[in-house]
Amino acid sequence: MGSYTSPSLLLLLCLSIILISATHATDCTSLKLTGGKKQYSNCTELPALNSTLHFTYNATNSSLSIAFSASPSKPDGWIAWAVNPTATGMAGAQTLLAFKANGSMVVKTYNISSYSSIVEGELSFDVWDLEAESDKDGKMVIYGSVKVAASAEKLNQVWQVGPGVADGQPMKHEFGKANLAAVGELQLVEKLSPAAPSPSPSPQASANPNSGYWVSGINAGFWILGFISLLILM
Repeated sequence: MGSYTSPSLLLLLCLSIILISATHATDCTSLKLTGGKKQYSNCTELPALNSTLHFTYNATNSSLSIAFSASPSKPDGWIAWAVNPTATGMAGAQTLLAFKANGSMVVKTYNISSYSSIVEGELSFDVWDLEAESDKDGKMVIYGSVKVAASAEKLNQVWQVGPGVADGQPMKHEFGKANLAAVGELQLVEKLSPAAPSPSPSPQASANPNSGYWVSGINAGFWILGFISLLILM
């Protein structure tokens, strides 16, 4: 009897650990910004280049405060985040680009009028509170605030990472699958879809509002007991 108890307890312990780990899995909102002076109301894990965007949209003054985090493609490289007011790609992107110069992080603005023209200069909208930082693992963060169109509900964003800087100019980034996928839409205002009508409860459910949980619990219990029994028989 005792020989059967040990595997069962071990299995139950493993299941508990799995459930606890899933509950406390790291997600975007749990990421810590080491040097940020602001708190951000939203965070999204961007779908390419292992990058993250924390942001707060202020509809009162039509501003967007951001903290863009990514790792450059090489240790001495650069990261960039941009808004494109006119298109969905890089051409026309109004860009915040950060890199390390003389041991310190700097943020510069680039108006990328075409794929072959990367010109440092003022953007087509106001920007302020620009700063950047890097950690010991090489990850960089760009902080800043940008002016967006009044009553904007979404905008086109572009982000990128590059290998280095030569004579003060960012070197071209790679054109791999992840690089080409680093574009998307940033939803500033969540649109609420109409609520679907709730189905009428069955008489059994009305009689016992907890019956659904009770059935689910029974199913889960039978699954665990069956799995334990299979393990013991093996």
